[in-house]
Amino acid sequence: MAPLLALLALLQLGPGLAALSCPQNVNIVGGNFTLSRGWAPGSVLIYSCPLGRYPSPAWRECQSNGQWQTPRASSLPTLRSSRLAKAVCKPVRCPAPTSFENGIYIPRLGSYPVGGNLSFECEHGFTLRGSPVRYCRPNGVWDGETAVCDNGASHCPNPGISVGTMRTGSSFDLGDKVSYRCSSTNLVLTGSVERECLSNGVWSGSEPICRQPYSYDFPEDVASALGTSFTHLLGATNPIQKRTENLGRKIQIQRSGHLNLYLLLDASQSVSEKDFNIFKESAFLMVDRIFSFEIKVSVAIITFASRPKIIMSVLNERSQNVMEVMDSLDSVCYKDHENATGTNTYEALNSVYLMMNNQMDRLGMETSAWQEIRHAIILLTDGKSNMGGSPKPAVDNIREILGISRNRNDYLDIYAIGVGKLDVDWKELNELGSKKDGERHAFILQDAKAVQQVFEHILDVSKLTDTICGVGNMSVNASDQERTPWQVTFKPKSKETCQGSLISDQWVLTAAHCFHDAQMEDRHLWRVIVGDPTSHHGKEFHVEEVLVAPGFNVHAKQSQGISEFYADDIALLKLSQRVKMSSHARPICLPCTVGANMALRRSPGSTCKDHETELLSQQKVPAHFVALNGNRMNINLRTGPERTSCIEAVSQNKGSFPGLTNVSEVVTDQFLCSGMEGDDSPCKGESGGAVFLERRYRFFQVGLVSWGLFDPCHGSSNKNLRRKPPHGVVPRDFHISLFRLQPWLRQHLDGVLDFLPL
Repeated sequence: MAPLLALLALLQLGPGLAALSCPQNVNIVGGNFTLSRGWAPGSVLIYSCPLGRYPSPAWRECQSNGQWQTPRASSLPTLRSSRLAKAVCKPVRCPAPTSFENGIYIPRLGSYPVGGNLSFECEHGFTLRGSPVRYCRPNGVWDGETAVCDNGASHCPNPGISVGTMRTGSSFDLGDKVSYRCSSTNLVLTGSVERECLSNGVWSGSEPICRQPYSYDFPEDVASALGTSFTHLLGATNPIQKRTENLGRKIQIQRSGHLNLYLLLDASQSVSEKDFNIFKESAFLMVDRIFSFEIKVSVAIITFASRPKIIMSVLNERSQNVMEVMDSLDSVCYKDHENATGTNTYEALNSVYLMMNNQMDRLGMETSAWQEIRHAIILLTDGKSNMGGSPKPAVDNIREILGISRNRNDYLDIYAIGVGKLDVDWKELNELGSKKDGERHAFILQDAKAVQQVFEHILDVSKLTDTICGVGNMSVNASDQERTPWQVTFKPKSKETCQGSLISDQWVLTAAHCFHDAQMEDRHLWRVIVGDPTSHHGKEFHVEEVLVAPGFNVHAKQSQGISEFYADDIALLKLSQRVKMSSHARPICLPCTVGANMALRRSPGSTCKDHETELLSQQKVPAHFVALNGNRMNINLRTGPERTSCIEAVSQNKGSFPGLTNVSEVVTDQFLCSGMEGDDSPCKGESGGAVFLERRYRFFQVGLVSWGLFDPCHGSSNKNLRRKPPHGVVPRDFHISLFRLQPWLRQHLDGVLDFLPL
């Protein structure tokens, strides 16, 4: 009887077998689409459009009956393929203001096209705060800050009415509350629905903004959204109130204490495998960067769909080892959840709560070991929870177990980030992200690179006061000095400016020729500028001691017809005071030291030769130096046969070296060579500056700018203008290799830096 039953079952399935794929007439006018599982039931189709346009609808799902279901507000019957509305790319629009108190705005439209402007002006007696003109960007978001007309008469500043929102409440004194909603059901509110005027003259929560559901964030938006500093925020939102209380913010990078970083990756059906892989790549970038700081960090990795899967727990000792965490992340697979494809964000966050609870039990609730851990949760998701209920109770439990209050706000940050061409639930992302004064913790980003830029803004290196080397701020909005905080400038007497690099909190490395013909006894008149000389971050230091390599003699080979010779072109300056470490002043890593070895993540038994092999093994090594205006310039250091070709230009330069027969007489093995096609050339005043490489998000000085055949700034008073070499002039630049000058460096820096064996 069993075979007959099986046959009947097959016959019953027969009609359905023909419907195991959905129709393929789903092209979008002016755009593209991707499929999570081909044309089979369960596959999610996601549309994408070029910059300045958005897809309508954003996605479709292939149902088990072989028909496409289009997202809709209500659960109407599924549309048949023949009645599918044509997918199109529509022009992006920015929302319009609903009102503007105590002022006027123009033009007055129902919504605004990409490229359109809004101008704001206040009535007499009111001061404009925010942006007087705003521009509608291609992502459907206004640039700048909310314009507010305020007379400063209340305890808290007028919180304003951001474009697209409506506000209830017009009193701004202590304890007063205001609430917000969007002017249209087509808009989505991000930020705080309700805010309260606090005793310190600040509004609780974060500014509410109404935006189009298809909008997303550019990485550069994030600097202002997270709040770059309280000083900046103060100037932007309330020039009258003085704010001294540090409320704690961002992920604090510091050697003391401990950071738990929880990475939650959404692997549910509504996330395509392609977008999941973007989540995974983003997590790789985050882990690699967070471990580059050499701080005490434990990383948890959790993937989730209908249920969470803990890939790595902070309770595991391996969570503090970058290679172990990377290996665990590498093992993460989208198909781990293919049999349970719902979205249960509550359970994912609850698994974090349980992890915290276990760690608290292990360490003891009242111990500083537990109390001083800072926690950062980064949720990479499309925010489409469809099971497990609201995730908010899990967040409430996490806040409770960590004792989060006004004075412990900096011990927890939850970032909810949608990444890729996802149709993201803005409302849920906003509910999950932390609400902190002047900041926003929910974002939608286009790719993993954008996530990396956002992560740079999330990291607060200003608290890192140790002399950890080679840390630069890599975010989009960082200043030149924050990107290269080791860069210093000095001027010996009346000579040309020279540059140098901080290599510890008291020593500067530079070129010996900066002191050629200088009166050494006048060094008390010299000043070394550390930090940005154009801002309050710059500080002048006196020089206590000057050490010039004894072998340096620019006239050493004049008898051979070589007018200038730059072997041993290296010097050290000892500053009269120690430099206080900050995001604007920090040493660069010198190769062959223990600090550089840790930054390269090499074994303790590594040697100087190992560093040279790792950093200069290619024949064409991308490197950088810093221009007088602070810009980072690009060069390629040539080694091996490439170096031979590079230095040959010296023998062709008959003006400088008329009788030269052997190039090595001028360019000894101490020199690195650059200046071939596509390279920038240093100007005369940039001598002594670091020639550096980036590895694993840290920076290593391999040489210093010494001499060259062409000065791109010669004859120009404007150091921002660098001319190209005229016809017939071959540029080449030569940099002292720190690998060749190791004996001298070790002689004078023993006890300042810990050196590896040669």
